[in-house]
Amino acid sequence: MPQAKPLIRSLLAMGDEGYSFLVVPGGGPMADLVREIYSRGDLSDEAAHWMAVLAMEQYAHFLADGTGASLTSDIRRPCPEVEPALLVLLPYQALRRDDRGLEHNWDYTSDSVATLIAAQLKAPLIKATDVDGVIIDCVVASKLSASRLLGRESCIDQGTISLLSGPLRKMKVWVLNGTDERRFTDALKKGEGGTVIIG
Repeated sequence: MPQAKPLIRSLLAMGDEGYSFLVVPGGGPMADLVREIYSRGDLSDEAAHWMAVLAMEQYAHFLADGTGASLTSDIRRPCPEVEPALLVLLPYQALRRDDRGLEHNWDYTSDSVATLIAAQLKAPLIKATDVDGVIIDCVVASKLSASRLLGRESCIDQGTISLLSGPLRKMKVWVLNGTDERRFTDALKKGEGGTVIIG
């Protein structure tokens, strides 16, 4: 979480080079609290789903606060001519209007939300995480098919793997380490590093 704001600022600065981003926030520590309550048996899948999406919305406010990024409840690309080159999505409002494709269980987390949004926008999906990519047999894979990750624990949720193995077979997800903002933005510009998961 401490690295998130420097990463947002670095991505925002890339607007000067013609880049623009719609950031789909994770749930952060707020989603962890929802998981904890759910694990005690105090929540239904439906309530946990919407509470976790609200946790993403709270984390969106954290990411935008003091970074210069703008918040949006609309699933859209930024328009850098009139607003910052980086928008942070308020997903609860957007998903209450339409969350088709999302199952309401813990297999479908913010990764799946981001995957469906990228598909809707016909935009590339880059997942910033705290590892160098997807590790298979003790090695970071540079490229692998989603089907190899079905039923396997990794840094990306099973909902996304199911979507990439099914209705979104033509999509790719690029998994990159986001803990060092300079390394992350260099990888973006060079188009290298991490793992590309293909449907």
